[in-house]
Amino acid sequence: MDYSETAIFIMEIVGTVAFASSGAILAIHREMDLFGVIVLGVTTSVGGGLVRDLILGIVPPGMFSNPVYTMVAIGVSLLVFLWMYFRAGSSRMAKKVEKAYEEILFLSDSVGLGIFTVVGVNTARNAGYDQTFLLVFVGVLTGVGGGLMRDIMAEEKPYILHKHVYAVASIAGAVLCVYSGRLAGRLVSMTAGAALVLLLRVLAARYRWNLPKIRL
Repeated sequence: MDYSETAIFIMEIVGTVAFASSGAILAIHREMDLFGVIVLGVTTSVGGGLVRDLILGIVPPGMFSNPVYTMVAIGVSLLVFLWMYFRAGSSRMAKKVEKAYEEILFLSDSVGLGIFTVVGVNTARNAGYDQTFLLVFVGVLTGVGGGLMRDIMAEEKPYILHKHVYAVASIAGAVLCVYSGRLAGRLVSMTAGAALVLLLRVLAARYRWNLPKIRL
């Protein structure tokens, strides 16, 4: 494993931890049991990658052929549950967690979205594809897929449909990753794409950017 492959692997682990945390936190907020917390954490982490691999014809999907990401997601979900479980007895701590819920979910979700968007682009490239639309589509699907499944399973309105240009940020990051990847190395392009996603999400939250909607 060379330097770039090691760096990409680290990015994937960071994204897995971030998405697993967001899934586990949402599950706890929805008062699911331990199994539900783990399922939602794992689904958020590998759900988008599972659909991506099936579209690209990668069989068996990476979550089965290389289960390290699934194992990490299970471990993170379990740790989040245990930490919250033993802290739940303190009403003061419970209030702090409730207050920070949106911020923690936003940060972990944004980090996971940025990383898995560019990981999706890189996976499609490694599979031999170079069509711009396909690379962007697969990147966005990888980024938003797990979160979409998480929200549906938790009976939440999906972030992708209404929250702070969620999908738009993923599209922008994927486009930057695709085009910069043709000029620079894949690690540089992936870092730039993920950083753009995170930047757009932070700015959208800070300045309350949202796409137009009709209020009835």
